[in-house]
Amino acid sequence: MTSQTTAEKASREPQSTLAPAPAKGLRGHPWLTLFSVAIGVMMVALDGTIVAIANPAIQHDLNASLADVQWITNGYMLALAVSLITAGKLGDRFGHRQTFLIGVVGFAAASGAIGLSGSVALVITFRVLQGLFGALLMPAALGLLRATFPAEKLNMAIGIWGMVIGASTAGGPILGGVLVEHVSWQSVFFINVPVGVAALLLGLVILKDHRAENAPRSFDIGGIVLLSQAMFCLIWALIKGSEWGWGDFKTLGFLGAAVVLFVVFALSQKNVREPLIPLAMFRSVPLSAGVVLMVLMAFAFMGGLFFVTFYLQNVHGMKAVDAGLHLLPLTGMMIVGSPLAGLLITKLGPRVPLVGGMVCTAVAMFGMSQLDTGTGTLTMSIWFGLLGLGLAPVMVGATEVIVGNAAMELSGVAGGLQQAAMQVGGSLGTAVLGAVMASQVDSKLADNWAAAQLPPLSPQQLDQASSAVEVGIPPLAPGVPGPVAEKITSVAHDTFVSGMTTAFMVAGVVAVIAALVATLTKRGVNAEAGMGAGHI
Repeated sequence: MTSQTTAEKASREPQSTLAPAPAKGLRGHPWLTLFSVAIGVMMVALDGTIVAIANPAIQHDLNASLADVQWITNGYMLALAVSLITAGKLGDRFGHRQTFLIGVVGFAAASGAIGLSGSVALVITFRVLQGLFGALLMPAALGLLRATFPAEKLNMAIGIWGMVIGASTAGGPILGGVLVEHVSWQSVFFINVPVGVAALLLGLVILKDHRAENAPRSFDIGGIVLLSQAMFCLIWALIKGSEWGWGDFKTLGFLGAAVVLFVVFALSQKNVREPLIPLAMFRSVPLSAGVVLMVLMAFAFMGGLFFVTFYLQNVHGMKAVDAGLHLLPLTGMMIVGSPLAGLLITKLGPRVPLVGGMVCTAVAMFGMSQLDTGTGTLTMSIWFGLLGLGLAPVMVGATEVIVGNAAMELSGVAGGLQQAAMQVGGSLGTAVLGAVMASQVDSKLADNWAAAQLPPLSPQQLDQASSAVEVGIPPLAPGVPGPVAEKITSVAHDTFVSGMTTAFMVAGVVAVIAALVATLTKRGVNAEAGMGAGHI
């Protein structure tokens, strides 16, 4: 039998309809397994947003440049996005328990090392290591849940897993603000050490290794190199596009290289005995739709949320902690909605909740496009809460669709694919909506400035002012008289809000497209947990 035939068969045939035997004792207990992996996942999800609050303090303490501070975030994001699918394959090959525990230990150790670092170069180095170990941890957590839970309870488990990720992501700015303000920026990283120790101890006692009988036994080294290079070129172009310019040769060069590398990677997978990503996986329309849905959801959510933080802090003048508290309706609805979405998806299947979730997300985005400089807390809370309610079933259902429609021995790759889709979508959303904002500011700032009868700006001054207004900061020079400063602030905030309105409208349209894509999803044909798995 050829490798291609084997891959095709593996991608579409359930190996067994039997759920795993009920676990006796602690090891392998489904709900304790969920609790154990949730501790580790919380650590990674929290780190995705908590560090942004610490960046100004790091910059001041270590005398870092703006480019250095950007690399603290970009290095982590690149390492995570580039290695997620490969890390999922490692879990399929060596077992998700071992991969998860290595990820936990490495992530916690890298976090502690960052807190002890005395230079920005070391901080960036260990942030890259954090990303690599985080990539090991996330797909392995999904693989463990898939192998441990029976099919009728898997959606509830993924719902709680999604709740932990959502709460940790949204709670990062609040916790980060408290720690930086009252302890130190190092504490933002040191907090991961005891959390990592707890996750390790729980994992050693509770987690049980599950491996499919036909799990991969070799590695597609060439495929790993090609996919890593393609992901790097894509994410790097999205990160640097706003700085270089979207029509710049460097931006287009990296995007073109990404396309070529993805094509070469796809062609290479046809001739490998055990490919990194069997292309037959994508013959499943629901799985492919789930991946596209994750990209579009992350585009709308992360791209939109990027401007919300600037809106709250720079337009409304809130401190980081207050801004985080204003986002509690979003966090709270994700916490409440995720397990409920799991129950709903179990009863109805994923299609109706996914379509409904993206419709709610679209309505929330269109509602947020009406925010202005005078919008009150109640109105903001309504739209933020509706956004959280819409996102909850999508986070749960799309994950189930992707992982459940892949064969058991590919659960790690599927988990990596799901996480990679989120990273790509988030980067794409931030880049595209950032370009929309920049375009709106460039086209309206000069006219608004003149209409307010402010002193004319030179082209260089206008460029500098635009850069500040794109994040909601008034371009105030020292010593500007009070009445003039008020006019400049009003023009800056009105121009920013105009750009934000357009950005949210685009995000809303993307959410509508995602709702249409969601109609192609259905329950995984391989969703039964423990299918054909040999329990070790």
